Amino acid sequence: MKKIEVIVVGAGPGGLATALLLTQKGYSVKIFEKNSYIGGRNSSFKLGEYKFDLGPTIFLMPQILEDIFFESGENLNDYIKIKEINPMYRLKFYGREDFFPYSNNQKHLMLAEMERVFPFSSQAYNNYIERENKKFSNFEPSLKLPYLSFKDYFKPNFLKMIPYLDLMSSPYKIMRKYFKQNDLKIAFTFQTNYIGLSPWITPGAFTFLSFLEYKYGVHYIEGGLNKLSEVMSSIIKKQGGKILINNSVKKIIFEDKKAVGIKLENGEVHKGDYVVVNADFATAMSKLVPKNIRTKYSDKNLERKKYSCSAFMLYLGVNKAYPNIPHHNIIFAKDYKKNVNKINDNKDIGGDFSFYIQNPSVTDSTLAPKGKSSICVLVPVANNNSNIDWEKEKDDFIQLLIDKIEKIANFENIRNYIEELKVITPIDWENKYHIYKGAIFNLSHNVAQILSMRPHNELEGYKNLYIVGGGTHPGSGLPAIYSSAKIVSNMIQKREYENKN
Repeated sequence: MKKIEVIVVGAGPGGLATALLLTQKGYSVKIFEKNSYIGGRNSSFKLGEYKFDLGPTIFLMPQILEDIFFESGENLNDYIKIKEINPMYRLKFYGREDFFPYSNNQKHLMLAEMERVFPFSSQAYNNYIERENKKFSNFEPSLKLPYLSFKDYFKPNFLKMIPYLDLMSSPYKIMRKYFKQNDLKIAFTFQTNYIGLSPWITPGAFTFLSFLEYKYGVHYIEGGLNKLSEVMSSIIKKQGGKILINNSVKKIIFEDKKAVGIKLENGEVHKGDYVVVNADFATAMSKLVPKNIRTKYSDKNLERKKYSCSAFMLYLGVNKAYPNIPHHNIIFAKDYKKNVNKINDNKDIGGDFSFYIQNPSVTDSTLAPKGKSSICVLVPVANNNSNIDWEKEKDDFIQLLIDKIEKIANFENIRNYIEELKVITPIDWENKYHIYKGAIFNLSHNVAQILSMRPHNELEGYKNLYIVGGGTHPGSGLPAIYSSAKIVSNMIQKREYENKN
């Protein structure tokens, strides 16, 4: 009996997770990846003797990937070492002592830390945990299902969620119910940056982003998060799937509006029963789908959509260890609201800006030689709808950023110990990594671009064309991307069952 053939465009985390689930179910899966490496932004690279994750450095909700491995007949923990980071990170506010939040697994330490930095706030934390737990318990089931039309809003799972959606509020406004201090409200809302948005304009439903950290913890994987992609790749091959690197897809082939295969840049044609796209959504639509069958996602309509922020990345190989500085560090601008508003308005952030520093060598000795450090710095900045000339600005910005790393983030004299340095600007994200407008968190998550109003997992207007990744439901970030893979895998299996019956 002929196997059902599935073509996956892109070997990012969503494409790999989809392939992992389908190969175990007996599907013939081929992944076509344009790069010479797998993982997309969930990959790694080396600078001399230093190793870095290209993209994500924080692993949330490992149980989602554990479930995917279980469904694939595997145990994730047989392949990687997962470590919970506690305290989760250092939060550095202007004019205040550093704040070191703990997950709820260490609740007694969290309450003590709350009282140390924000006196009389621990009861408010208990209220936050209680209410947000109810909210997420009602919200979570809806993140596991596709939203293909407005009819889906009348399903029981969504109806239970309605009292907790808070769509007319914002995460920052909701935190006013719990906390009095401005910095404390920010500590429980900055996580909207994980999807590239401001806590003052993001739909209030997204308070679950901070709650997930406190409920499940912040995790790290020995060797870096890139190991997730490596492990999935090896199992896919073991299960009979194929991953073809250095194979750039030129276009998706359609019969009417039914996806039937792909054509590569080298002219080869590959036919399949289903096509799953794991490339950046807007880039894929504008490059891979013929213009004559694009209506809802025409170039003009793609241009009109709202997109997340971008990031200025600095990767440093440093001939010095910083054992007293935590794994994760978030340094807030003096005027954090003004900073994020500038980003949202596609403006230059100026000299007062927030940034994130990962110091993984304090946790993982495999990334740099003994006594040295692999350090990653991320600065949220406007996407390429801005008029910022990064080729002109980047050298000065690097020096300003290193000054802040030394003086504010406490990496003393780091400039004198830098042996390797790599920069990725928003222009690089767009031109070298094929991310539309350099918006690294994909389409924005405003009210008009979530649930059924986000591009559907089975892309509306087409047959047998499925989407995984940050540009579809449930959204950006590894947990959501893995969830999109489960949704698509289930949809394809359901379609095949219906075809046979």
